[in-house]
Amino acid sequence: MEKEKTDKKDHILDVAEKIFAEFGYDGASTRAISGEAGVNMAMLNYYFGSKEGLFLAIFERRITYFQKLLAEIGNDETTSSWEKLEKFIDSYVERAVNNSCFHIMLHREISKTKKTELTDRITPIVMKNVLVFRNIITEGIENDSFNKTVDQDMVVATMFGTKNYIVNTPHISSAILGYDVLDGKIQEEILKPRMTKYLKDIFKAYLLNENDNNK
Repeated sequence: MEKEKTDKKDHILDVAEKIFAEFGYDGASTRAISGEAGVNMAMLNYYFGSKEGLFLAIFERRITYFQKLLAEIGNDETTSSWEKLEKFIDSYVERAVNNSCFHIMLHREISKTKKTELTDRITPIVMKNVLVFRNIITEGIENDSFNKTVDQDMVVATMFGTKNYIVNTPHISSAILGYDVLDGKIQEEILKPRMTKYLKDIFKAYLLNENDNNK
């Protein structure tokens, strides 16, 4: 019975994620979500309480485990700063591309010019991932793995901006790259390896000292 309840909740969350990604928080309705999920409004309200509760449940499901994974990468004292950066890129690209609906849904809200109660709640949580990445850069500068002249803010913007452009504007990025970035087969065989290699190459050229690059 408990598994059936969990499966039903996950099904509702999957449907809601797609609808939020397509219409945004304001444009999505719980009635449309319940209809698409094949459940009644009473069940949806019982599980999640409100539209905001449903949105936050999606957010929590996707981000909690991932934040733990990234924090473990950042705190690993057995690896170098560059190795941490490589692992972060591997994990981040994998999750961002696989969960593109979630990232589109999330980007819709945090890119709004007007702050809302919802953006105030999710922004600090998103910033935890940003801070893990930034701390890796700071650590690398302090231990002389990375160049002292590195512009940390622009490195952060390059990392997350690249993901945002490729994943959150699929029609534009598909036209630029020459293939459908939402196609699952293409994502696995072309997009993820290409994004991962590009980010590592660009950061290696910019971050590492010249002697390290020539090794």
